[in-house]
Amino acid sequence: MDAAVRAGEFKRITSILVARQGRTMHETYFDEGGPETLRNTRSVTKTVTAMLVGAAIQQQLLRGVNARVMPFFADMGPFANPDPRKDAITIEDFLTMSSLLECDDENRFSGGNEERMYLIEDWVRFTLDLPVKGFAPWLTKPVDSPYGRAFSYCTAGATTLGAMLERVTGQRLDAFAQRTLFGPLGIRGERWQHAPTGFAQGGGGLELRSRDLLTLGQLILHGGRHGATQVLPAAWVTAMTTPHAHVDDSRGDYGYLTWLPNFTVRGRNFPAIAMSGTGGNKVIVVPALDVVAVITTINYGVPNSHALSERLLTEYIIPAALLDDVAAD
Repeated sequence: MDAAVRAGEFKRITSILVARQGRTMHETYFDEGGPETLRNTRSVTKTVTAMLVGAAIQQQLLRGVNARVMPFFADMGPFANPDPRKDAITIEDFLTMSSLLECDDENRFSGGNEERMYLIEDWVRFTLDLPVKGFAPWLTKPVDSPYGRAFSYCTAGATTLGAMLERVTGQRLDAFAQRTLFGPLGIRGERWQHAPTGFAQGGGGLELRSRDLLTLGQLILHGGRHGATQVLPAAWVTAMTTPHAHVDDSRGDYGYLTWLPNFTVRGRNFPAIAMSGTGGNKVIVVPALDVVAVITTINYGVPNSHALSERLLTEYIIPAALLDDVAAD
């Protein structure tokens, strides 16, 4: 695998780490940075935001995922395009990428596309000013979708959740994260991106070391437990990794800001849990094999970058785990 990466078969991979049964089995860096380098893994941040929502609920700072979003920002109103359906948007709608806002990062014509948000100073107002989307005859409505939700990838929603957390916790998001999540995990020196108005960006851009990413993957694998410490409630990790929306037949389902793909290797299906960011940056958990894999890249703008990273999993990492099982038998 390392030889193929160095030969350029996977473009610009910067690190690959693999842990199995709680032990780091493989750790290679392909750039000059090494293990202490912070990696900008883009939308992997979103899964961290979901973890922090769970921490806020555990601390009773939030009532739960059914709480409506608009009241948290009542002092900023009124917002454009008023609609009772917007008033009904919940935290869970943003966690599952299925709010009724016209927001689709995968459609460059969408008014809520994240690239438009970055042109505006107030990212929260940008989000909450969006109109309710329409469903053309060729689109599947929520009522006809699996799990009753129509998936539409929306960074603006996750960004707004980060701003909401700052309001309910009375802390900057980075401080709350360090106190409730990163500190207990031994993660230090992380770097957040911030919106023009100052709040930490919960939708992307968080920089962590590859080893930190591996720790976050292991936290998911172990149901929120790190060593003897229950960092996140096990029930919340289960909720994060339970299907709540269907992305499409090739990418599988979606939990709470967490991808739920399936990988087929040697005729066997392996359900997985993934934190995923632009360029094919991945933290992938394969529970059946007790495997956590971290793949960091700078393949931004490279066609099919996610598929390149997933090939590392299906062509090398999972087969190695299967061979390990055979050797153990």
